[in-house]
Amino acid sequence: MNGTTAYTPPTVWSWNKESGGRFANINRPIAGATHEKDLPVGRHPLQLYSLATPNGVKVTVMLEELLALGHAGAEYDAWLIRINDGDQFGSGFVAVNPNSKIPALMDRSGDKPIRVFESGAILQYLAEKFGSAFLPTERAERAECLSWLFWQMGSAPYLGGGFGHFYAYAPTKIEYAIDRFAMETKRQLDVLDRRLAESRYLAGDEYTIADIAVWPWYGALAKGQLYEAGEFLQVSEYRNVVRWADEIAKRPAVQRGRMVNRTWGQPTSQLHERHDASDFDTRTQDKLQAPT
Repeated sequence: MNGTTAYTPPTVWSWNKESGGRFANINRPIAGATHEKDLPVGRHPLQLYSLATPNGVKVTVMLEELLALGHAGAEYDAWLIRINDGDQFGSGFVAVNPNSKIPALMDRSGDKPIRVFESGAILQYLAEKFGSAFLPTERAERAECLSWLFWQMGSAPYLGGGFGHFYAYAPTKIEYAIDRFAMETKRQLDVLDRRLAESRYLAGDEYTIADIAVWPWYGALAKGQLYEAGEFLQVSEYRNVVRWADEIAKRPAVQRGRMVNRTWGQPTSQLHERHDASDFDTRTQDKLQAPT
């Protein structure tokens, strides 16, 4: 195999060296905080601690969609968590998400703050909090929506930690690993393409949290915006996915949500932190502090 040598696993694995690759400095086999650091708290009931990776974009899109529907209670503060710097291992963040992954949400609207972690759980929580917004109430439609939501939660690790890691971030290119995960990623795109050939959106004719969850990963992939792998995976073949991705990308709330906690790309596409709807007026990367 290209770029590999024979490897015999030891009887007992031990962590005695960095694994290499882009994220080696933050990978470790233990959980918990590495340092003491409190999380900031803004003036809105909903406090989001995140970064504009696909998982983070799910939640900011959801919040912006809720606001667009007129749910004033969905106003939020979005604080930047720089995962390359290890912010997710601060004691305050670990208290909100013991898994040390973004996004993490604190709902301070009630007598007792409620923590919610895992992006799919956050989407469902927000949908239910605001009267089943973007979540069907009819049993069959709700089941279809939640099935696609959980499909995404189970499938995306093969795309991100599997294909994305070995294709874009691993220190060496391993043919077997890339082939294995490229095959699975294309199979997943085919699953979506077949569904979207018979349905406007994933759960049916209505836009739901299933679309909000799947779009940041597979919509970006279908448009060649993820891992620069569009040509390699021939994503243009999945015409129904491309049609669906383009339609969702035109939604103003999606365009706003995609900017929040974004620290790369054109400066006008970045809004490092969001504390008020007026922050979008500047579209610059200077929102690093809460408004005074």
